[in-house]
Order: sequence, then structure tokens, then C-alpha cells
Amino acid sequence: MNKRSLIILTLFMVFAFGCKSAKTISNGEANYKLSTKQLIKENTKQNPNFNTLQSRLKITLIQNGKTQAHTVNFRAKKDEFLWINATFSVIRALVTPERVSFYNKLDNTYFDGDYKYLSNLLGTELDFQKVQNLLLGEAIFNLKNGDYKTSVNEGSYVLQPKNQRELFEIFFLLDPTHFKVKSQQISQPKEFRHLQIDYVSHQEVEKQILPENIKVIAVEANEEIILNLELKNVSLNEDLRFPFKIPSGFKEIKL
Repeated sequence: MNKRSLIILTLFMVFAFGCKSAKTISNGEANYKLSTKQLIKENTKQNPNFNTLQSRLKITLIQNGKTQAHTVNFRAKKDEFLWINATFSVIRALVTPERVSFYNKLDNTYFDGDYKYLSNLLGTELDFQKVQNLLLGEAIFNLKNGDYKTSVNEGSYVLQPKNQRELFEIFFLLDPTHFKVKSQQISQPKEFRHLQIDYVSHQEVEKQILPENIKVIAVEANEEIILNLELKNVSLNEDLRFPFKIPSGFKEIKL
């Protein structure tokens, strides 16, 4: 696995989540009559609200015709810590608003840095909140702070900036029944880059609608990475610890 694949895999292992006592959301009655302002308001009402969570997360990575599957423990303290631990602590990661850090005992390497590499990778400035939103099923950009137009296509609301940015294009697809994000897409045509996050299904937990199955497609030139995330066995709002220490003697990954 190359450095880019490892960073992407670790990132999504860290930021994906699920919830306790969940039931899959089925399609209800669609409402296609909302204005852009009303649509954004309804979407904002669905923002997740929790203090901590813990879950088992299955990640399936498909790259160059090869498939890898991993199941990890995931813990989070909303807006503060995101932590993963693979079996036997082979891979452990801790993400905070300031840093992205992880180590890999399979090759005795570690990474400890800021969000610069991830920002360069996607062609837009990233921070903890943006990436957290992306994996929690929220729009990567605050919809209330932008000027968007709305259309309906194949059963979904489509939100896009009235004036697309020069270097990349953004699209958000929202479900007309519960107004959660169904897909968000960022494209950089000149760089032949495309990132697409599809929320294949949602689940309802304690009156909150949250992602259940997520499909991530990252394309750069002729290279494509697909991640399928399955979220299960989650407990909510428990007292959790987030231990992390890079072992001595490990080699730093330079990006």
C-alpha cells in the first residue's frame, strides 16, 4: 500500500462512526417543494448530537484489483478526539483539531503532522471540523455560509454553489425524505481528481439519523481507491479513554 492509500485508509478508519440500537432508515414520503433556504434549514436540524461514542468498524479497501478488509475499534469524543485501534494494536491512530497521528507496527513506521497533506490531496483547505463533517454525513462546507442553488435530479435534491470555484466543483445530494446528505462530490478537472462520498444507507438512533453504510471513491489520474465502511456494535456517551504513544525506534513517514 502506498503512502497516499495508507493516509486515506487511516483517515476514514478514524472518522467513520455508527450508533447503538440502530434501525435502518427506509424511504418515507418525499418533499420536493422546499426552497434552498428551507432545505438547508431542514438539513441543519439533522446534525448529530453526542458526547462520546464507541463502535466496531469494518473497512474494505479495493485498489488495483486487490481487496483488503479490516475491523477496528473506534472511539470518539465529538469535536476533540478520534481514535482507532486495530487488533493487537497493530495500527493505532489519534486525530485532534491540531494533528493527525498514527503508527503501524507491521512496518514500524509512524506519521505525526497537521492537515497540510490532506489539504493538498483534495485541493481545498481541510481542518478537523470539515473532515469530521464529511464522515458524519454532514456537508464538508457549512451550507448556511454559502450561496447555493437547488434542483431535483433522479429523486434527490442537488445543491451546488451559484458560482462554482475556479479550481474545483462541489455538489451535494440531499435525500428529500429526511434531508440528510446522500452524496457529496468534489472534483478538480484540471488535476484529474475526484472525491465522492456516498451514504448508501442511514440509521436512526435515539431520534437521530446517522450514516450506516458509506462508500468512498477517490480518483487521481488513473488511480482509483474504493472504501466501503460498515458501522456496527456502538455504545453512546460512555466514559472513554484515548491512549496514544508512538513506540520508540519507529521510522517517521515523510510526506
